[in-house]
Amino acid sequence: MRLALYQPDIPQNTGTLIRLGACLGLGLDIVEPTGFPWGDRSLKRAGLDYWELASVTRHTDWQAFLEAPTTKAGRIVLLTTKSDLPYTDFRFAPDDILLLGRESAGVPPEVHAAADARITIPMRPGLRSINVAIAAAMVTGEALRQTGWQTDGPESDKSIIKADTTQREI
Repeated sequence: MRLALYQPDIPQNTGTLIRLGACLGLGLDIVEPTGFPWGDRSLKRAGLDYWELASVTRHTDWQAFLEAPTTKAGRIVLLTTKSDLPYTDFRFAPDDILLLGRESAGVPPEVHAAADARITIPMRPGLRSINVAIAAAMVTGEALRQTGWQTDGPESDKSIIKADTTQREI
C-alpha cells in the first residue's frame, strides 16, 4: 500500500504524511508541483526526524506518476468529496495507492477520471472537507485493517526510493 499526494499546497500536511508513511512502512508519492519549496522549514518540522526513515518518491508531474513502476503495480484509489462510496464500504487491496488531492482544490477532472476507484469519508451536510492528513490517516487505518497489514511489508526496509529520470529524489 502507498499514499500519494497530488500537488500538495500545505507543507505541514505533507510533512505529517511523510511521518505517517515512515511510521507505518508505507511509500509516499508526491506529484509535483508543490505549493511550497521542497526544503520548507514547516515541511521539515512536521516530518520531524522521520525523513531518514521515509520512502518518498517525487514525480515531476501527473504523467510521470502514472508511468512509475510503483503506480502500475496497484489501483489508484482517490479520496474525494465527489463520491457516494464510503471508504468503510470499499474493499481495499494490499497494492492500492491512496491518492489525495490538493488542499485548496482537490484534483482536476482528468485525475479524477483516471482513478480506478473513488471513495469518500461521510460527513455532516454542508461541511466541505476533512484535513488531508487526517483523512489520509483515517482511510489508511481502514485499508491496513482490511488487508492484514504487517510492519514487515515491502516498504518497511526504510530505504528511500531512488528517482529515475521522471522523478526527483527527496
